[in-house]
Amino acid sequence: MTGIEPAGRRGRAAFRTVITALGIVGGLTLVLTACGGDDGPTAAPSSSRAAAARPSDGNGAKAVATPPSEATAVGDVATPPPPAPAAVASPSPSGPDAEDTTGVGTDCDHKMPISPDEIAVLRYTPEGGSLSLIFQHGNWDCPTPDSDGPPFVTVGKETFLPLNQAAYITVTDPIVASTENQPIGVQEFLDWLEAHPNSGLVFTYQVGADGAIDSLEQVFTP
Repeated sequence: MTGIEPAGRRGRAAFRTVITALGIVGGLTLVLTACGGDDGPTAAPSSSRAAAARPSDGNGAKAVATPPSEATAVGDVATPPPPAPAAVASPSPSGPDAEDTTGVGTDCDHKMPISPDEIAVLRYTPEGGSLSLIFQHGNWDCPTPDSDGPPFVTVGKETFLPLNQAAYITVTDPIVASTENQPIGVQEFLDWLEAHPNSGLVFTYQVGADGAIDSLEQVFTP
């Protein structure tokens, strides 16, 4: 033998060397991968472990656990404060000894009937060939706190009635300066009505047999 190794044997030896090197590198890779999967910070939990951590609520939605710090204690129920006592209104006085703070008497009736012989005189007219008085009927209403007496409230339409030129007429304030009835002539009375139309002064009246007014007496009102 000359000591020269055949080419076939050299090729098989080189091939075994490469295979051995690849095996060593593969073994090191497996070791490093195993170490990183056990201790590495990026390791992901297995599917079975994740499913156990998030239980289902039965409807497909995942239930979320409430942290202990946010849970509400069942026993810590707030007790409502006791209700405040109701105010008791003082009974208002009643009866005949009760003070009338409105200035209106308790026996006042707003639906008093129309007075049959009292009228509010407004004007007069000589039309038709005779002297006629123009007035309205009415009734006495309840007084107001700021008045000195009940007002006479007129109702219905104006009425025309002949006035006897010899009628008996008595008047008070403001026609004369007196709170007592003073007699006055018919013409003087007509002059005052002409100067003060629609004054509405209240008079009681009487009608004679001829159908004309033959008596007028003014009702004094403060």
